[in-house]
Amino acid sequence: MFIDKLVWVGVLCLLQAAFLIYAYLQLREHYFSIQFVMTAISIIVVLYIINRPINPAYKLAWGITILIIPVFGGFFYLLLSVNSTRRAFRKSIRDAVAESKTHLSQDMSILDQIGEHSKHALPQARYIYNLAKYPVYQNTNVQYFASGEEMFITLLDELEKAKHFIFMEYFIIHDGIFWNSVLDILIRKAREGVEVKIIYDDMGSVRTLPPMYYEEMRQYGLECYCFNPFNPTLSLRLNNRDHRKITVIDGHTAFTGGINLADEYINKRQKLAGYWKDSGVMLKGEATWNFTVMFLQLWQHVSNAPVDYEAYHTPVSEFPADCRNCSDGFVQPYADNPLFSEVVAENVYLNMIHRATNYIYITTPYLIVDNEMITALTLAAQSGVDVRIITPHVPDKKTVFMITRSFYEPLTKAGVKIYEYTPGFIHSKMMVADDNYCVVGSINLDYRSLYLHFECATFLYHCKEINAVKDDILDCIEVSEEITYEHCLQMNKPYRLWLSILRLYAPLL
Repeated sequence: MFIDKLVWVGVLCLLQAAFLIYAYLQLREHYFSIQFVMTAISIIVVLYIINRPINPAYKLAWGITILIIPVFGGFFYLLLSVNSTRRAFRKSIRDAVAESKTHLSQDMSILDQIGEHSKHALPQARYIYNLAKYPVYQNTNVQYFASGEEMFITLLDELEKAKHFIFMEYFIIHDGIFWNSVLDILIRKAREGVEVKIIYDDMGSVRTLPPMYYEEMRQYGLECYCFNPFNPTLSLRLNNRDHRKITVIDGHTAFTGGINLADEYINKRQKLAGYWKDSGVMLKGEATWNFTVMFLQLWQHVSNAPVDYEAYHTPVSEFPADCRNCSDGFVQPYADNPLFSEVVAENVYLNMIHRATNYIYITTPYLIVDNEMITALTLAAQSGVDVRIITPHVPDKKTVFMITRSFYEPLTKAGVKIYEYTPGFIHSKMMVADDNYCVVGSINLDYRSLYLHFECATFLYHCKEINAVKDDILDCIEVSEEITYEHCLQMNKPYRLWLSILRLYAPLL
């Protein structure tokens, strides 16, 4: 049933391609005139791309592709880019984000306190607030989960405590033990009068949910929408996916991380060989407000209706006892939006790398990075910082896995230590530095997460759980295989050439 949607979309896309070929064949007697016009269009498009304020890797990949096939290349790019639906999509998102920002404000005394503790943490916190408009908080307790299994148990317990509202926003939902356990609670809570809102990404769940799954959820009394409905039109809008993982309960408790609502994330379904390693965090306290606002931003977009943000801004006086006066350092949840020019997610990572003095440890399922990130990582390693990155040993996507490995050589040559997680697939997205700074969230070190997806994460400074993140990464390194520079040089030359070609087109995959 799930595949039917993909088959239908595939058929419609083929029909569109067939129409273009038919039109070409009908006009083939005018081939040279058409070739001249189309080539001229391609050259103009390449010049336009070169002058756009986008990452140079995109310019290179698109420019080469168009010039290799000049007759159709420029036309194909315009077909993808010029789309009225995409313009309406962008406007709706921008309006929602602009509205939400009026409900976020920074307590400047907290920034002053950070400045007294660390000159390195202050610029990061200011950057996130100044550019993404998400404040940093105290009075928030953080709990780290080193596996999906750990978070699953706590998530169910916290959902059972809900009295007013539950918000859930996920990239993937899949029928099974995890989702069915959550759904049972949501249905029961809705019958008790708790307001339940759900957003799932239609592209992310295209193979795991039936078409118009939100209709089934509404029959249970749950408010539900899919983000960016999957359709067969050729448009770059399909690249803008909601990759976030967010649960908000009553405005005082929030969950985020890499864990979707599917059984492989708690190792109850064997999607890949070996163990599925993931992670997440639970926040209790004032910082939950940032996640509440994030969710309501996209809810305003998908529901196409105004949102009363303050109706969900729970006063601290109404928090449960374990959510009040529970300060554990400084906590700053934030989101990144691909429809704006500022690449917040990547710059937060770059800030951490540039400011690390002792070590920077990273886990990511995909290591497909641009020149800025490569430069930052290699410069840190060459400056004596202990840079370690853990990637999967068992791939979930073979082509993406090969591209990830193509970045090993320049990084290891500069002294970056690369480890492949041999027990299975590591899906955690984390970065920790110098025992003081940490990011845990949904953001991979790849082009899709950093430039195309809607993402979220939590920046932690001076929190006790930072040590738990560090210890977990070190435990993963213990069972991982180190990939050295010598190891990279042992690859045969044709394979290394193939990897170089894949790297060139990595931004478009």
